[in-house]
Amino acid sequence: MELFVPFTLATWLIALNHEPANDRVVLLPSADGRAGAVQLSTAKGELLLAQPYAAAEASADGKLTGSTADGASVQARYGDTLAALPARPVSFTVYYLSGSAEALTAESAGQLDALKAELLRRPVPEIVVVGHTDRVGSQMDNDALSLARAGMVRQRLLDSGVKAQSMEIAGRGEREPAVETADEVAESLNRRVEIIVR
Repeated sequence: MELFVPFTLATWLIALNHEPANDRVVLLPSADGRAGAVQLSTAKGELLLAQPYAAAEASADGKLTGSTADGASVQARYGDTLAALPARPVSFTVYYLSGSAEALTAESAGQLDALKAELLRRPVPEIVVVGHTDRVGSQMDNDALSLARAGMVRQRLLDSGVKAQSMEIAGRGEREPAVETADEVAESLNRRVEIIVR
């Protein structure tokens, strides 16, 4: 079995302890060239892959051997497989004026245009829209406002003709700030909607 681990920023545990054949894992870099990490574990030991193109092979008896590949050799060996992978997720963020679920900042209009262009490049996109607020107002009001912001982005996308396989929305209120602040402090970077396209 051969496993590709693309652009992850988390550490994953993969147990390789089946069929009597060599298993190979190659850690692919993210779009910006960085790599996450993968912790491999067998009955004979563990190995951490944490650099772009780090590779490991598990022999039939479970022994792990690490190595390093390069982009050209991975492309030559696995080009057809890599070409069949879905496009990498892309995220966009739009920002709001204080207290509003409708009024975007001037800079955010360009982000919506870029988002629509990205959606046109994907045959069957999946979209997750998550609204956020700053810490001004009550938690209950901010929960409702964040959900209204996410709903507004969803509606704008639908109105512009975007067809998605699925589009989920959620509101996180003030729980996941981009910038930590005290309660009742207005922070423009926290008044946002994040859109993840897969």
